[in-house]
Amino acid sequence: MTDAHRASTPADADIKILLVDDRPENLLALESILGSLGHELITASSGEQALRAVLREDFAVILLDVRMPGMDGFEVAAHVRLRERSRDTPIIFLTAAGDGPHQTLRGYAAGAADYLTKPFDPWVLRAKVGVFAELHRKNRQLKEQAEMLREAAGVTPRMLDELSNRLGAIEGTLALLIDQDGREGAVGRLERRVVRMRAALDAVRV
Repeated sequence: MTDAHRASTPADADIKILLVDDRPENLLALESILGSLGHELITASSGEQALRAVLREDFAVILLDVRMPGMDGFEVAAHVRLRERSRDTPIIFLTAAGDGPHQTLRGYAAGAADYLTKPFDPWVLRAKVGVFAELHRKNRQLKEQAEMLREAAGVTPRMLDELSNRLGAIEGTLALLIDQDGREGAVGRLERRVVRMRAALDAVRV
């Protein structure tokens, strides 16, 4: 196998999960455990294959073996985090028993969302992946809804950037007022309004 391949492609799959392990039997086991979730499973047998897949696709979660020849799991995770589109993709590290707590610490330092030791409980793994998949779905829906609202209102990204810059100037002036006079009275009320405006603007810019 020279590149990542789609282990499972249900007709209604709209969420992709990347499985990375250099041992075919481990990939088969992961496919068996996660197949019932109904998501699209894409497998890679090396770090290089995994990175090529990440360049092409957006994943809800990546299951990443730590010990692989050539590029190991920690190196793969570092490259994934360098790419803006995949920077926040959850990574679950999978490692053999006996690696010790230092490997776990390395995993979390590399940006792991979770760390499981083989052999792991299939129910636990399925539940964790299911949670990340659902979060991915909800985040995507929020972005789509925000885009629809922007289009309906005729608001362009440039307009939002300009509004953000103007609000930033107000926030800077408000910070000076707070330093001088504190948060009492009109200054406090203005600060609360500005905070609400920034939150609303950030929600639209998702």
